[in-house]
Amino acid sequence: MKRKKLPLHWRIIIGLLLGIIYSFISVYFGWNKFTLDWIDPFGEIFIRLLKFIAVPLVLFSIIGGVSALPDPSRLGRMGAKTLVAYIVTTVTAVSVGLLVVNTLQPGKYVSEDQRVRNRLKYELWTQQTSDVEILDNQSYLTNPEYADLVSAATADLQQELSNADVEARMADAQSMKDAGPLQFIVDFVPDNIFSALSDGKKMLQVIFFGIFFGIVLLLLPNELTHTVKDFVNGTNEVFLKMVEIIMEAAPFFVFALMAGVIAEMTDTIEGVIEIFKGLASYSIVVVIGLLFMIFVFYPGLILLIIRKIGYSDFFRRISPAQFLAFSTSSSAATLPVTMECVRDNLGVSKNVTNFVLPIGATVNMDGTSLYQAVAVVFLAQIHLVDLTAAQQLTIVLTATLASIGSAAVPSAGLVMLIVVLQSVGLNPAWIAIIFPVDRILDMIRTVVNVTGDATVSSIIAKSEGELDTSVGDLKPAE
Repeated sequence: MKRKKLPLHWRIIIGLLLGIIYSFISVYFGWNKFTLDWIDPFGEIFIRLLKFIAVPLVLFSIIGGVSALPDPSRLGRMGAKTLVAYIVTTVTAVSVGLLVVNTLQPGKYVSEDQRVRNRLKYELWTQQTSDVEILDNQSYLTNPEYADLVSAATADLQQELSNADVEARMADAQSMKDAGPLQFIVDFVPDNIFSALSDGKKMLQVIFFGIFFGIVLLLLPNELTHTVKDFVNGTNEVFLKMVEIIMEAAPFFVFALMAGVIAEMTDTIEGVIEIFKGLASYSIVVVIGLLFMIFVFYPGLILLIIRKIGYSDFFRRISPAQFLAFSTSSSAATLPVTMECVRDNLGVSKNVTNFVLPIGATVNMDGTSLYQAVAVVFLAQIHLVDLTAAQQLTIVLTATLASIGSAAVPSAGLVMLIVVLQSVGLNPAWIAIIFPVDRILDMIRTVVNVTGDATVSSIIAKSEGELDTSVGDLKPAE
């Protein structure tokens, strides 16, 4: 009798849990150097394997999907639906973030003395920065009660502003702000497609070329293009098979990733605890918002619009992509697996999968947008700055636009956060405060992004009449 194979999502969960357990053992016994030298590299290899597949897979998937459309007019209709759907989910995510952070107010759990010192730093920063004013028109610097704290606050501010990591990301953010209003469209068009293909950060340019190439194939007679189409579809299947082979080893690679992530954070158990203790209230609020998106908002849309996919069934069908997203913290690296889950388990047609998902992996940042909303208000709270309703509306608009416009920027989440902080007149150097927990929270943010991509692609497929929900019943996620 043939032994039944454990489904892939369960094997990934086991690998993930074993990686976390091992990492704490490694930290406790002082094995971090061994872990970083001999285990963590396998996690890096895994991400590289997925990333090198992602770019050609996106290219050939989009070309194949567009060229297979029976009616060219459907491309514009489907593109408009996709853009509107992603904007709606992004605005919802930012709004959820603002709701939870204003309701739970995590900044108030920081000691009052620390918040006063932070406030003094903020006022000193406004004095040193042109075109910036104190938002609430209050002054702690002129209050004699806090006079003895000013010198310490001044020293803290200088240290905050000299952080090398912050300076690098502020330079990226400044380049975004200096660009003209149409720079995003300019960046969409490649000046050299081979350069775009070799640079994983230029995925939007790859998407543009793929759509353009596919449209031209549609316009030419089939007798001239059938060989090219066969090559594109055959190559696409080869890359999908590569993903299938790589995923057989995913549990081990996920183990290595998790072991490496915690080993890089600190050398002691106390250090791990200390990292989270200082930012516990902030981290909990971010996680609450992200979990709401994953377990309430997206499955709610599936139940409301798709209807034929049950709550638990939805997660069963996309769980391999979710766990991989958590492990890699990269929507692009997870894209090949997301495409496989959406097509083979959710029943979304190849045309819709190949068009909607690559765009979503590049421009959809629901999790990042939610985290930015929480982070900005939290940072304002711990600096005793009250943001008005108008300023919080600015956060919604800026985070939504930045999530689309900065998709190709390295370290996009933190760069976008700088832009949002500056949009409401707050110190962008404050991102250094939340650095310590950013890596772990980024893992959950990526799960939100991937779940949103799967949800939107299913909704688009439903609207186009290209969704077969029975596929997942016939072939469960493995």
